[in-house]
Amino acid sequence: MSSWQPVPESLSQLAACLKDSLSGFDKAAQKQAEIMLTQAKSSPDVNNYLVYLFSSPDPPSGLQCSSNDYYLVRSAAAIMLKNNVKTGFKQIPDSSLSLIRMAIPMGLQDKNAQIRNYAGNIATEMIRRGGLMSWPELLPDLLKLMGNETGQVSDEAQEGAMAAMAKICEDNTKMLERELNGQRPLNFILPKLIQATKSPLPRVRAQALTAINVFTPRKSQAMLNSIDDLLQHLFSLASDSSPEVRRQVCRAFVQLVETRPDKLQPHLAGLVDYIITQQQGDDEELACDAAEFWLAVGEHDHLWQSLTPYISKIIPVLLQCMVYSPEDIALLGGASDDEDEEDREEDIKPQFAKKSSARTANGDGSSDAAQNGNAYEKLASMDDDLEEGEIDVFDDGDDTNPDERWTLRKCSAAALDVFARDFRDPVFESILPYLTKNLKHDEWAYREAAVLALGAVAEGCLGVVTPHLPELVPYLISLLNDAEPVVRQITCWTLGRYSSWAADLVDPSQKQQYFEPMMEGILTKMLDPNKKVQEAGASAFANLEEKAGKRLEPYSLPIIQQYVKCFKKYKDRNMYILYDCVQTLAEHIGPVLARPELANELMPALIERWTKVSDQSRELFPLLECLSYVSMAMNDAFAPYAQPIFVRCVNIIHQNLEASLALANNPSLDVPDKDFLITSLDLLSAIIQALDRERSSKLVQESQPAFFELLTFCMEDPTDEVRQSAYALLGDCAKYVYGQLRSSLPSIFPVLLKQLDLDSILDEDIDSGFSVVNNACWSAGEIAIQHKSEMAPYVPELFQRFIEIITNPGIPKGVTENAAIALGRLGLGNADLLAPQLANFAEDFLTSMDEVDLSDEKATAFRGFTGIVEKNPMAMEKSLLHFFTSIARYRDMRLRSQNKDGLHEDFQKTIAIYRQIIPQFDQFFGQLQPQDQESLRANYVF
Repeated sequence: MSSWQPVPESLSQLAACLKDSLSGFDKAAQKQAEIMLTQAKSSPDVNNYLVYLFSSPDPPSGLQCSSNDYYLVRSAAAIMLKNNVKTGFKQIPDSSLSLIRMAIPMGLQDKNAQIRNYAGNIATEMIRRGGLMSWPELLPDLLKLMGNETGQVSDEAQEGAMAAMAKICEDNTKMLERELNGQRPLNFILPKLIQATKSPLPRVRAQALTAINVFTPRKSQAMLNSIDDLLQHLFSLASDSSPEVRRQVCRAFVQLVETRPDKLQPHLAGLVDYIITQQQGDDEELACDAAEFWLAVGEHDHLWQSLTPYISKIIPVLLQCMVYSPEDIALLGGASDDEDEEDREEDIKPQFAKKSSARTANGDGSSDAAQNGNAYEKLASMDDDLEEGEIDVFDDGDDTNPDERWTLRKCSAAALDVFARDFRDPVFESILPYLTKNLKHDEWAYREAAVLALGAVAEGCLGVVTPHLPELVPYLISLLNDAEPVVRQITCWTLGRYSSWAADLVDPSQKQQYFEPMMEGILTKMLDPNKKVQEAGASAFANLEEKAGKRLEPYSLPIIQQYVKCFKKYKDRNMYILYDCVQTLAEHIGPVLARPELANELMPALIERWTKVSDQSRELFPLLECLSYVSMAMNDAFAPYAQPIFVRCVNIIHQNLEASLALANNPSLDVPDKDFLITSLDLLSAIIQALDRERSSKLVQESQPAFFELLTFCMEDPTDEVRQSAYALLGDCAKYVYGQLRSSLPSIFPVLLKQLDLDSILDEDIDSGFSVVNNACWSAGEIAIQHKSEMAPYVPELFQRFIEIITNPGIPKGVTENAAIALGRLGLGNADLLAPQLANFAEDFLTSMDEVDLSDEKATAFRGFTGIVEKNPMAMEKSLLHFFTSIARYRDMRLRSQNKDGLHEDFQKTIAIYRQIIPQFDQFFGQLQPQDQESLRANYVF
């Protein structure tokens, strides 16, 4: 490889550590190996050794290793090398980087496909961290290898190079699209990728399409220039012998629906036949990718209409594909009652904390085989490409269980749902014969598919289904007692889909005949002997709660009593959906939940669960979120439970922040889960809002550690979602416990001002970044109302930040509106400071406020703004008509509150000022729209 050579003893020791690190049986050896590997990272030569092991196809002399063990050593070396590049690229010496660049081409040509994949992973990480110019030869060399330009490149090398190129395209998309030395790399790469789809090697063809599909949805100039050539190649590949190639062809067509529907339109008849053919094949993955085409076209604003002539051809295929396959029937049929079985840890899907909502301006085999299996599992976990906080959206659970993954059946049902919303009545008319034949079929799989189809069309075809529902709903309720759990499960879902019809019934006798039996039937299934039916029942009931809303109030007690039974019976997995049921009920019946007969049933069950769940359990996320809704619904009736919950949330935040600090000093420690922070902050917000101000203030005052010291740390957390929740809590503290917040504002404001700097938003996190800025704006406005003239030291910089936001057309509308509201509120105590700048922001302020709904927030913003106008009325020359129009259209005089009454007086005073200083006021007034003139005369004295 180079003049560098490893020390044999060190090489053997590292290889042994790498092998032991994968041991699933000798935990002591595994732990010791991991410690030694962590220590080895500090060695300047560690990456050289890793390169040596990874790139050597045979065990180095003196290294005693079986071929399988050595493969594991090579794999572990590759993964460790990739992670070192990922986390410490700038610290790797140039000599080591040179060795890596020499080793990658060797790895790409390795006989072992997995080693070739690892080489590609390292290559893409090198480019991601160092940029294209750090390895300018890589892309040209890969293109030569994958294209077999010399005619002497091995199949393995072609496949390895192509796979590496596909990874680089996926991980460095923007980099390849940007201009570099006067050229965009993609302009050169894309035609080569399209050419590679003609390779005689199926894997190369498939990977070439995989790479192309990265760019298909992005509408780059390179793609626009190549689209016709690409289409020609896609059509020629449509009948490719490789199912994987055809999968990628289908994916390309799906993406072209969004980017170039005009190019597909002339070929739609042929595409319909092609997709149907692929969907009816034996390869389920290919069939599922094909079915995605219907979803894409059905959700396209215009292209769906072009499917009208083919609906009668497509829908029977969708219905056919919605029946469980024989293999699935063998897996699912005759499932036993399992309510007493404990859930396996792997069956409990990881729960992720929901983001605190952005505050809106508009309101709120043998032993050897077993050992090898563990090693491969460990390898997979070592190569975790997901960054902190990311969710693998493609990992939909157990691949062997058709209920736990995205399948052809589910995709076909989703497509039927979309078509029902597009075409409405004709879809139901086309499935009616199928329903008639199969709803009462002797074989459960056909009964189940028919119920699924009926549920799928619920939203789009409700109008035409409604006359049939008095007959269908009682039959569906009877199916809740079907002998087959899978049928009971899907029936819950379908009834939930039609719950809006039942909830909307006005006639008391019809309500008693249909709504109450539906509600009772679903509620009963929440205690079914089968856990999956329990889950479906709970999910369906949450849906019914959404549709029925306050109409559930008369039934609140039996509902809560059923929930309490569920709390006693449910295993871990279903507890998550139960929390959702409780919080949805709390959200919709609100203060009713505070009634003693309801609170005394529900709260002991919740508190019992609260005491059982540890601070480290992921169940804490949905529990905290549920308690947030419950506390907000109960308001001050939540007070008896608030203090221990508040204290525990503060402690959870403190523990998480300490763990983050410890991690910064010792990177080998586990990364703390930020969802604990997010949900704890959100619950603290809810409690502070729910209790009366004296109680909330006392909780904050008695907090240990100091409440606002912890909050400030959270406001500086590197995770957007944590900061988003922190600023929401800050704003709530300004509204409800300002007395406790006030003394901490000098340390809080510098952090807040830094967050309002738009340059702090990273390109890759732009959406979540804006959500943080949004909440920061909102909290600043809430502080301004309370802090008034004491804001003076911060007004100049706050003003500058708000102006940058409201004058930037690239900022989301909601953020602009919140910034404008905060800017207006600054005027409540600092009108003198802002008046000299009035001409520079008046028009942008008024434009931002035009679409903000009427609320106290809008009223306080306008009160602050009118205060500024009074101090410098002449500055409004260019915006005065707009201002008067805003006054005329502020039509909430019937909605009385102190702010709104005061605003009416402020507007009246402002009108009087301009009537005095404008000589031809009536002429000016006449420039307003007639309806605006009429509104002003009706509401103000002129």
